[in-house]
Amino acid sequence: MTAPAPSPSLVRTAEPEERPAGVHQSRASRGLVLLGLGLLVVYSVAPVWWLIVSATKDQRDLLYSNGMWFADFHLLRNIEQVFTYNDGIFFRWLGNSLLYAGGGAAVCTLISLAAGYSLSRFRFPGRGLALGAVIGSFLIPYAMLTLPLYLVFAKLGLVDSPWAVLIPSFVSPFAVYLAKVYTDGAVPEELIEAARLDGAGEVRIFVQIVLRLMTTGGATVFLLSFVQNWNQFFLPLTMLRGEDNWTLSLGLYYWNSRRDDAEIDLTALVLTGSLLSVIPLALFMIALQRYWRTGVTLGSLK
Repeated sequence: MTAPAPSPSLVRTAEPEERPAGVHQSRASRGLVLLGLGLLVVYSVAPVWWLIVSATKDQRDLLYSNGMWFADFHLLRNIEQVFTYNDGIFFRWLGNSLLYAGGGAAVCTLISLAAGYSLSRFRFPGRGLALGAVIGSFLIPYAMLTLPLYLVFAKLGLVDSPWAVLIPSFVSPFAVYLAKVYTDGAVPEELIEAARLDGAGEVRIFVQIVLRLMTTGGATVFLLSFVQNWNQFFLPLTMLRGEDNWTLSLGLYYWNSRRDDAEIDLTALVLTGSLLSVIPLALFMIALQRYWRTGVTLGSLK
């Protein structure tokens, strides 16, 4: 016997599955986010690409070729001229920039970590006022402090000396606040109290315990301070007179200001020197990358 045919009322035709409206909205939002990120990447990379391309050209190609693409390759000749022009003054400026940026950042990192740790883990009269002064200090534009600093260093006889640039870079209110915030989350109070109960002094606690727990924060403070000191322009322009003490940014500015009356074309030298000045920043970023990776790993283990 054959099975009875199903009733037509029980037979349902397959209808296409309707996708919820949220799927279309999520795809549209994702597309807008990707578009925005792409525009930001182009906005960030385009000046660097232009600098790389321009550093490979001579004066004629800079004027008559496409600004965003290569022409005749003159990068090696431009680098040689940068290194040999004015008896190799570029190396002197490079050493000065490394001294001001590296030495200032190292001392600033140590002072900032110590001050941030003190504001975070010590209770003393006026602590809130001190924290408010730190926050208010980094809200003041740094250019407003240049003239008072110049007057102070002029009375001390330190103008036109490396100390006129180094000493102001030793203190950074923003770095102190950043170190204080990082200490709040990275240094447990129980660990500090246990070390005190074991008889450890405050200096030993800071050097052997706190600094090891704050390597990621210290690397961040050092890098931010190094970049700020490396790109600093207004303070060296005010404090330094002789070109032997100039920084790279100030020296390249001087070359650019007199490119019309020089015996050789300084435009290509300024662009090539600007490209070379970016290399130390990239090297420091790569060298300090492992500290951030270590800090993220420790945070996940906690």
